Amino acid sequence: MKREIIQTLDGSTTIQIKEWDECYHSKHGAIQEAQHVFIKNGLSLFNNRKVSILEIGFGTGLNAFITLLEAKKMQQTIEYVGVEAYPISEEEVSNMNYVAELNAAAEGEIFSTMHNSSWGEQITLRNDFLLTKRKQLFEEIDDINQFDLIYFDAFGYRVQPELWSTEIFKKMYVALKPDGVLVTYAARGVVKRSMIEVGFTVEKLAGPPGKREMFRATKKTI
Repeated sequence: MKREIIQTLDGSTTIQIKEWDECYHSKHGAIQEAQHVFIKNGLSLFNNRKVSILEIGFGTGLNAFITLLEAKKMQQTIEYVGVEAYPISEEEVSNMNYVAELNAAAEGEIFSTMHNSSWGEQITLRNDFLLTKRKQLFEEIDDINQFDLIYFDAFGYRVQPELWSTEIFKKMYVALKPDGVLVTYAARGVVKRSMIEVGFTVEKLAGPPGKREMFRATKKTI
């Protein structure tokens, strides 16, 4: 499928799949979406502590990079696992403008290392940030009680409904530690029903720019 790099409304770039009319990040602002969904409504719940994160859809590396930048402010130590079945190309990586848009020139080399590092190996990007990239289909995830937080950033239900199924959310539920949290930009009723069916407690929150609502799901302990 043909992919094209486009600029979103906040000035940051993303990748668009023309055939699906689907983007890796919101056209209304890639960075704004990541900050709102994954940082404000996810990472910020875990201040001043060690946090284990699973990202469903490593993609451009934007969510991981912003997490690295924000973790330092929040005095967190991060163990980050990014799952991606179809990695983007070196050329696409080089055309992502996140380092400049986030005023993060000092960490520019880290962004490159995120993408250039080997799959399946844990690397130390900073003394407070460990990264493991797994080249893996979401259906193959089999972690048990491993993560505090899941960034669920798969392509939308409209184009890939199978990624938002009860079976996938069961895997997410099992992968989380007790009281673990999953955040996603999605807010469809069918997604909420699947989350509830596997045991999640689901909150509907205000969405990022251009989207009215989003979900946060918690693995509540009894």
